[in-house]
Amino acid sequence: MTDITKLILRFALVAEQPNSRDEERLSSVSSENSIAGIKRYTGFVRGRDLYSLFDHVTLEANPRAAKVGSVTNAILESLETTPELFPFKSKGILIGTSSYEALQRNRFELAFEDPASEGILDGGHNMLAIGMYMLAAVAEEKEIASIVLWEDMKELWVEYRKELEKERENFDFLVPVELIVPSDPEDVNTVQKFELSVLDICAARNNNAQLTQETKSNKLGFYTEIKDRLDPKIAARVEWKSNEWESSEARPIKIRDLLALSWIPLNKANEAGLLPLDISVTPQNIYRNKGECSKQFDKLMLDPKVSAPIVGEGPTHDLHNDTVKSCFDILADLPDLFDQIYEEFPSAYNSNGYRFGSHTIVKTYDPVKRAAAKDKTAYIATQPTTPYRNRPITYRYPEGLIMPLVYGLKGLMEIQDGRVVWATEPKAFLKKYLNDIAGAYRLVLDMARFDPQKLAKNQSSHEFAVGEFEKALLKHQVLKAPRLGESKNR
Repeated sequence: MTDITKLILRFALVAEQPNSRDEERLSSVSSENSIAGIKRYTGFVRGRDLYSLFDHVTLEANPRAAKVGSVTNAILESLETTPELFPFKSKGILIGTSSYEALQRNRFELAFEDPASEGILDGGHNMLAIGMYMLAAVAEEKEIASIVLWEDMKELWVEYRKELEKERENFDFLVPVELIVPSDPEDVNTVQKFELSVLDICAARNNNAQLTQETKSNKLGFYTEIKDRLDPKIAARVEWKSNEWESSEARPIKIRDLLALSWIPLNKANEAGLLPLDISVTPQNIYRNKGECSKQFDKLMLDPKVSAPIVGEGPTHDLHNDTVKSCFDILADLPDLFDQIYEEFPSAYNSNGYRFGSHTIVKTYDPVKRAAAKDKTAYIATQPTTPYRNRPITYRYPEGLIMPLVYGLKGLMEIQDGRVVWATEPKAFLKKYLNDIAGAYRLVLDMARFDPQKLAKNQSSHEFAVGEFEKALLKHQVLKAPRLGESKNR
């Protein structure tokens, strides 16, 4: 069992809403003597009294990861030039917890039992900028300049903690702080109601920061089963919530790319009538409208026959639908299969007597030919890589060219005992039959004139690809089946 983070937060000025007099007025017109089971304390906290937050609290509950940029630079400028105006120029910090105790002298003891949903709900960029401002008093300028993310600042905070203590009294600027807590922390129903409300409050407060639907869904635990099934190396590259990645790092995998791919097996399940509601996405939306894929995913996951909140864990949901679980098993294989198709399709296409590299939309990596060529536009200087594993490859081309083939993998799926499963091992199948499928696929490539937008946004091209995979699978099964009069064990 992990230790529960406890700290004391002291306000310089604080107001309680609703207070006892407000509750009397509310109770005279309503059977509930609180607003949505929530009480809040608003006021100002001096910079020096934020030390306990910096010492013990993470930004895990904040749906957006704090990152140095124009926002933090503006906050730093305000602190440096007009600290007396800072409490009126900043929206401050929002803190939420279901376990607290109001003490004397405007002090509150806060306990964060679930750091994933309690703690700093909004104002992560304010916290990051304030931390940098304080550290500037004790750390070297180049060390401050090296800070990019909240974690970088926290490392310096720990390193210079003793020096910061000596500077504490110098930080008397005021910071707006709002603390939201359950109106009755002793009542189980009120606490549970509060915990379920926190996520919506958090999302609403982050609207100005363009909080993505995927980030909110991650907080609900909708992606846990996906994350657990993915290869750890791929899972580590997924941007599960906004701003997690440094700009200097390799391009992350967007969670909505995975959610879009999840609809390949989910569509298969829906066609078989296995989902608790009739829900699907059109094949072309997997490429052209990933936002719609995300919305439909959330709609499915919110169905009580698919998932439900875990008792005692706030808004976090648990997946209990075996059909959806099986679709996530399939999804775990799709990034590698996507890479395999992207990497092997050019040679599969060429094996039919065609020239994949002759199309202007295709760029080739060949340093020798590039050095000798007068017109170097057909060659690229940097070697391309596959989208998910970053394996070095020869050709770079728009993913739209092969999206129908990726969707075509649905033709290799079947239903067994209410679950979506592979009818055959897909990687080996692609090795054996991709050449044949590529030869037939040339028809849709020619009809679209090698335009990836026309290909990926046309439902017929996806259905054609599914049909080609199904025909190849049938051929594969016939070849594997024992001939008449032969024993299966022979």
